[in-house]
Amino acid sequence: MTISGPTRSDAVAAAHGRFDSGQLFEELAARVQRRTVSTDPSLAEETEEYFRADLGPAVQAMGFTWNRFDNPASSTHPFFVAERIEEDAAFTVLMYGHADVQPPQTGQWRDGLDPWTLTVDGDRWYGRGSADNKAQHTINLAALDEVIRLSGGTLGYSVKLLVESGEEAGSPGLSQFCADHREELAADVFLASDGPRMSAETPTVFLGSRGTTLIRLEVDERDRAHHSGNWGGVLSNAGTILAHALASLVDARGRILVDALRPTGIDDAVRRATSTLRVGSDPGDPALTEGWGEPGLSPAERLFAWNTLEILDFLCGDPHQPVGAIPGSAHADLQFRCVVGSTDAEAVVPAIRAHLQAAGLDRVKVVDRGGMTATRLSPEDPWAQLALASLEETTGKAPALVPNLAGTIPNGAFADVLGLPTVWVPHSYPGCAQHAPNEHVLASLTREAMGIMAGLLWDLRSHRP
Repeated sequence: MTISGPTRSDAVAAAHGRFDSGQLFEELAARVQRRTVSTDPSLAEETEEYFRADLGPAVQAMGFTWNRFDNPASSTHPFFVAERIEEDAAFTVLMYGHADVQPPQTGQWRDGLDPWTLTVDGDRWYGRGSADNKAQHTINLAALDEVIRLSGGTLGYSVKLLVESGEEAGSPGLSQFCADHREELAADVFLASDGPRMSAETPTVFLGSRGTTLIRLEVDERDRAHHSGNWGGVLSNAGTILAHALASLVDARGRILVDALRPTGIDDAVRRATSTLRVGSDPGDPALTEGWGEPGLSPAERLFAWNTLEILDFLCGDPHQPVGAIPGSAHADLQFRCVVGSTDAEAVVPAIRAHLQAAGLDRVKVVDRGGMTATRLSPEDPWAQLALASLEETTGKAPALVPNLAGTIPNGAFADVLGLPTVWVPHSYPGCAQHAPNEHVLASLTREAMGIMAGLLWDLRSHRP
């Protein structure tokens, strides 16, 4: 009689069992209680404790060695790097997460909810960082633990882990750290989780993110306001100048008017991938605005395959207590998001300056406030296809393939600096209230995600690049 060893189904069942037993909840609860707010330097020791008392012992028990590294750009945002190297490994996987969270917004949460206590209410687990990003990397590490145990300690591939502590502060030093530690982080594929699925019910794979550039437009005509009756018609109005500058950049339907900021088209593979995606399908999602954005595109193409320029604020005078005076200065903050193959990050601000100068609006100062590059793995890449097939086998659902997030994550450090194919499998959903009061994960989605990751990590055992 032949006795077979553990199977893929066993790995998925073990991951589900870890959820059902309450073990995963306890692991996440211990991590949520750490007040790892990256924008508050006084809480830096919370991050150190997260590395030292939570992540370190967890990965060490799985056969990893780990180290804490200083950040080359910020003393309060260190890095955690671990590795589990197998002899004769077919390849190496680099995993990632971020330990830091947004400020707690204490007092703004629903009654009975404490940002630092993981609290169950029906299908929701509430807590700061539950969705972004502690649950996501906790799921991945827990699933990996189950796969290592069932495989008898031999995966057939090596695993490295990088956890940063400054993602919510703009990932200071991440790209430089990856460049400086290229050898320690060398791998064949990047696999991580962050951000939301397309919907709560739809397993999702995304392959990068749109890039972003933050821009401030400033008009400084004079150092103070002047009476609008005594001087109206003979003094320039900073607000009027700025309004015309904004209207020259983007029209009344959200269409970008600067040719240099517009993509030349959409790649065929990206168009095929977006053709199956439904935007705004979850209960509670806002209704889409008919006819907004680039004409001739589907909502998914506008969101994932095109560029956008959004006005975030516009200030002149005192909007809370208007007075009859001509404002001497005005400013507006804008956010430009772009896809791979369109506008280089370095070219955004020069393009806007040139456009405004040509329009006779060179009195508008354009300030580059930083950003991140656009990244995208080809939807036809074998690593992407492996992930899609694995998710479908585990869930019985056709997963969504999102070429790149509409938002922006620091994927450039892995795709551009380390040169890795990047595959993201998110474990949250659009209504999770990340960055807001009442942040939560769905228990049902978390259980499914445990099985998804166990199945994918098990499938990697038989993969040969």
